[in-house]
Amino acid sequence: MAEQAEAMRATVASMLRGIERYNPENISTLERYVELQARENTYDLEANLALLKLYQFNPGTYQLGVACQILMKALTNLPHTDFVLCKCLLGQDQMEDDNIKRIMYLHDLLEMCQFSTFWEEKHQYADLVTGVKDFSDSIRKYICHVIGITYQHIEKHVLAQLLGNIDEQTLQVWMNKYGWKEVESNLVLIANQEETVKTKNITEKIEFDSVAGIMAACR
Repeated sequence: MAEQAEAMRATVASMLRGIERYNPENISTLERYVELQARENTYDLEANLALLKLYQFNPGTYQLGVACQILMKALTNLPHTDFVLCKCLLGQDQMEDDNIKRIMYLHDLLEMCQFSTFWEEKHQYADLVTGVKDFSDSIRKYICHVIGITYQHIEKHVLAQLLGNIDEQTLQVWMNKYGWKEVESNLVLIANQEETVKTKNITEKIEFDSVAGIMAACR
């Protein structure tokens, strides 16, 4: 399957060169590529943006299900701004669709770091999530990124809750992945944020000619 994904990526890359990227005959191939990304947990933002742009130019070819898959895949690439880029290529009427609104709501929850609410709401979105392989784990990677730049220490049960109320064994897997350690009962060391602060020396050179007028005026 990995070979198939790579072959498809190469095929699509050649299709997107020059004026050919605006050829409406490429739409069906790009739609199959989106489905492959969702099924095999691969990702190609450029191809997905190209398909949404083709939908703009050829509104009669628009497929709601494919657009939803593109947005769901963009969610899995947070904290990058892919979701906003994709959303900007949708028309106002398309954004009024209930499924699109539901996905935008999920994005808002993640952007506002309302992670507990996100997991509570997620079970209502099974029809959108099921077709995207490893969706939950991709979201957990984003949540771990936020936790890593926010906390020095966090209570273990809070960490498990933020990651979707995962069990002890699964929590340990994620802690090991990011090098987080339980330093005392129910307390996890994330990072010493003071050690991550980088100082920067700024050297400013002022030429004499630029201040000569000021010095003369002060006499």
